[in-house]
Amino acid sequence: MNEHLHIALRLAAGGVPVLPLRRGKVPFGNCPTCAKNACGGRPNMKNAGPCCCPGVCHAWAAATTEAAVIASPAWVAAWRQAVCVGYHPGGAGLTVVDLDNAEAIAWAHGALPATRTVPTTRGEHWIYQGVMGSSNAVRPGVDIKSTMAYARWLGPGTGTMTALPDAVRALAVKEPSPARPPQAVAVPARSGSGECRHRTPVYLERGICMAEQRIAEARSAVHTTVYRTFLAVLSAHGGCGCLTDAHVTRLFAAAQAKGESPRHCSDAWANARTRLGL
Repeated sequence: MNEHLHIALRLAAGGVPVLPLRRGKVPFGNCPTCAKNACGGRPNMKNAGPCCCPGVCHAWAAATTEAAVIASPAWVAAWRQAVCVGYHPGGAGLTVVDLDNAEAIAWAHGALPATRTVPTTRGEHWIYQGVMGSSNAVRPGVDIKSTMAYARWLGPGTGTMTALPDAVRALAVKEPSPARPPQAVAVPARSGSGECRHRTPVYLERGICMAEQRIAEARSAVHTTVYRTFLAVLSAHGGCGCLTDAHVTRLFAAAQAKGESPRHCSDAWANARTRLGL
């Protein structure tokens, strides 16, 4: 039996999803039928549908623990061309911290809990029990491979595997961009309008407060909520000239607090004005 196929079957029996890796230590490319994901993808790919392709398609999503698939004629042909065995760490409930050089290894010894270690060509794989999102270049010489990724099988390694620590999860958390001051857009009064038609400033203040609250409470479809809120405010107050830059700044600040960019705020405001003919 092919050595790679033998290793793959042994790993699969232990619950580790495997796939063959070709020259360059990369997955086999999609077949013509599956090119550009025309088939809908593998069932375990994000936002993908079923695929009945018997070949080794769809990169990491081809990884499987099914012996009948691994030893099928199409896969056997791929194993003959394979240079090594790959596996899907996330599918096995694992996270691999890929340390690519001596400097990265030295950093890991000081920053991360000890765990099972596997030597690589240039560095080490530190393997933890637990799953997280994969991320490349989380720091110089350090990649994280877990869900939706593959890693090379280089042996069982040494040491006791420990639970995935917060220190590793934190590596994939991007630092927020520096806060930008909210951008306001001046709202010109309609041609010919002068005095505000509202009896007291309280009506306007209440409307702005309600708009801020509506945006702050949005749990989904934030873009749509922001646009509709801007539209409602302009419908009530955009034609009489009572809105000031300070009011619009408050609305933009509420939207940006929900993750909207200044550009989207400006676009949503402009689109609402256009719809109302302001």
